[in-house]
Amino acid sequence: MDYVEKTVKKNYVFKGKILTVRCDDALLPDGRPCTREIIEHNGGACVLYEEDGKILLVRQYRYPYGETILEVPAGKIDGKEEPIATAARELEEEGGITAKRFELLFVDYPSPGYTNEKIYIYRAYDGERTKAHLDDDEYLDAEFIPEEEVWEMLKKGEICDGKTIIALQAYFLSKK
Repeated sequence: MDYVEKTVKKNYVFKGKILTVRCDDALLPDGRPCTREIIEHNGGACVLYEEDGKILLVRQYRYPYGETILEVPAGKIDGKEEPIATAARELEEEGGITAKRFELLFVDYPSPGYTNEKIYIYRAYDGERTKAHLDDDEYLDAEFIPEEEVWEMLKKGEICDGKTIIALQAYFLSKK
């Protein structure tokens, strides 16, 4: 069976700094008309870094949820930037770490029902401490947390961010 839905017309509703919203006219595989609400997003990258049995996490307020959460360093891909460059940039900006090697673990499609966003999940190795340099509108604390404590927080559901959960699960599975 052909599952492809055909775009008839892309209708742009909003164009912002971070995302674009569309409400497209489309056709279902059987030819019936439908609408599809889409959020276009350039995507992002995140990176898990471990040093001496401690995992680097950032504590940051996330406005849409009204909560401060723990995450691996992450950010949006700027323009035509390669995802690995985004991961390296964010590791240094947020964590003050430059790494010699990166491994792509996964590409996450966080909400495929309404956005084209992809998040590239990396693990970094052989880091060297430098100095964090946050963006002007960025407020966060970077913390190295013992992996046993991170594992307990993960099991208790205290870490809620999807990309961070994926990165941490990959990390802990690799240790078995």
